[in-house]
Amino acid sequence: MNGKFSEWRGVTSGVPQGSVLGPILCNLFINDLEKGVNSEVAKFADDTKLLKIVKTKADCDELQKDLTKLSDWTTKWQMKCNVDKCKVMHIGKNNPNYTYNMMGANLATTSQEKDLGVIVDSSLKTSTQCAEAVKKANRMLGIIKKGIENILLPLYKSMVRPHLEYCIQMWSPHLKKDILALEKVQKRATKMIKGLERVPYEERLKRLGLFSLEKRRLRGDMIEVYKIMSDVEKVDKEKLFIYS
Repeated sequence: MNGKFSEWRGVTSGVPQGSVLGPILCNLFINDLEKGVNSEVAKFADDTKLLKIVKTKADCDELQKDLTKLSDWTTKWQMKCNVDKCKVMHIGKNNPNYTYNMMGANLATTSQEKDLGVIVDSSLKTSTQCAEAVKKANRMLGIIKKGIENILLPLYKSMVRPHLEYCIQMWSPHLKKDILALEKVQKRATKMIKGLERVPYEERLKRLGLFSLEKRRLRGDMIEVYKIMSDVEKVDKEKLFIYS
């Protein structure tokens, strides 16, 4: 910077943050993390998840071996996991609920966990995520309610609706109460616009050029299916769809 260079420093572990090459160096550094691991591994930055279908004691033992392999890798490359932050989520009524451990410590279990902004429940129900999205959207709607009336709609689109649709293909609601709770936020927002207070919801949407959130989710699902079938999204189609 300004014609001057910083002094050289030895990096014995990890990747320097804030550098141009940081992301590439990180990918290179953790590239072999799952080598020899039989369970499915999902990596995102410094967050790693291990997934496996568990039905028998042998499956539990196999998953424990994979956890041990990951622990050995982190010890070897001086990137030890924070065991206190590592948790196990058991999914399914017939799950053995085996106690797993890393680095000599038993891992805590959890029934809910936030992953990249989405609350994942061990029951695979989305009600908690829906409630959280509604809470955030209503809070933001309350803030912009005091704004200038002629920009309420743009503010709603940019600052409120994204909370209701963030990663929605992952947690799209199927319970009627959750569907209505999300839609209620948009009903409230459109009713705040001057001149539309007493106009029926469907008519308000028509005048504002909006669609119901339920219809937007359906459109989003269709777009996502198209992307998957067209190989735009690199996922295993065989696991998601049954061909007839």
